[in-house]
Amino acid sequence: MRHASAEPGGADRPRTAPPISELLDAAARAALPVLRGVRDDQLGLPTPCAEYDLRALLNHLFHVVVAFQALAAKEEADFSRTPDRLGRYGARWPDRFAEETVRLVEAWAAPGAEDGVSGGMGLPARTVGAMVLLDLVVHTWDVARATGRPYEAPSGCVAELRTLVARMGPTARRMNVFTEPVPLPPGGTELDVLLAETGRDPRG
Repeated sequence: MRHASAEPGGADRPRTAPPISELLDAAARAALPVLRGVRDDQLGLPTPCAEYDLRALLNHLFHVVVAFQALAAKEEADFSRTPDRLGRYGARWPDRFAEETVRLVEAWAAPGAEDGVSGGMGLPARTVGAMVLLDLVVHTWDVARATGRPYEAPSGCVAELRTLVARMGPTARRMNVFTEPVPLPPGGTELDVLLAETGRDPRG
C-alpha cells in the first residue's frame, strides 16, 4: 500500500493491546512460508494490487520493512523510489527479507519506539507501527492469492488492523491508498472483513 501522510485524530495504544513488536513478529512468522514459496517463474504474475505484478509487490513490501525500521527510531524514510532488492539478492532474497523482519521487530521493540510522534510522517508512533503491520499482513495475503498458497493471518494482528483501518480508512480512500470497501455476505472471517475494508475481495 502507498502510505498516507496524514491521519485524523490518532490514539495511543490501549492498555490491553500487545506491543506492535509482538504483532510484527507474529505477522512475519506467518508471512515467511508464503514468501519462501514464491517461484522465479511466478514473479510476473498479476496481484490483487493492480499497480503491482508479483515482483514489484515483493520489492515494495521489502522496502516497507526496511524503511519502517528508520521510522521506529523517529528517523526519516525515503519512499520516493523502490529499490530492486529481488534483483540485488537473487535467490537469497527470502533469507534477506527474513533478516530484515527481525530488524523490524527489534526496531519496534526498542524503548520508546511506540511513544510520541514518528519522524517525517507526523503520526502517532503506534499508528506508524500498525501501518507496517498492515502492509505485512495484507500484502502477504496478496502474494498468497497471486500464487495460490494458503495464508492465515494471526488473529491479534487482524484485530489491531481492524481498529487502524476503521480510523484511517476514510483518509486512505481519499488519498487512493485504499479503494472503496467491498460488500461481503455474512459469515466472513475477520481477515475477510479487513481485506474488504481495504477494497480487496477475498472471495475471488
